[in-house]
Amino acid sequence: MTAGIRITWTLGTHGWADCVVEDHQAKADLTASYISNAPEEFLVAVARLVAGETEARAQLEAEPTAYRWIFYREAADVWIRLLELRRGSDHDNRGTEIWSSQLPIDALARAVVRCFDEVSRTYGESGYRGNWGEHFPRTELEALRRLWHVQCQDDGT
Repeated sequence: MTAGIRITWTLGTHGWADCVVEDHQAKADLTASYISNAPEEFLVAVARLVAGETEARAQLEAEPTAYRWIFYREAADVWIRLLELRRGSDHDNRGTEIWSSQLPIDALARAVVRCFDEVSRTYGESGYRGNWGEHFPRTELEALRRLWHVQCQDDGT
């Protein structure tokens, strides 16, 4: 496990994916549908945090269930809450927290980059498109990777 967190994204039947997030304390299994831009939204949310924003969100639609990632950054750490909602339009307070963790922003960025690098290696970009139904989020992944590398250089790591 990468610095306390591991994220996997596995394509299922056309337009569906399973996402697993786990740390040393708990594990959550999520489902995502291609009806939303879930991978892109997730990568952009993490990139915004790496760039210094203090709050970001991403949502995976599972028709009608939704999984909402809520990220809060303070200094070099990020607190993550993962909610399961009956409907994607529900307010946060209607959701059930199924996983949470606090970790360094570097650990989150590393886990997300590794997750999508593994997706690219496993399926290839054409296989991803054929199975997921949309293009691989290359632009968003590379933007996150660049921001993460800049932060690592700035931090001297």
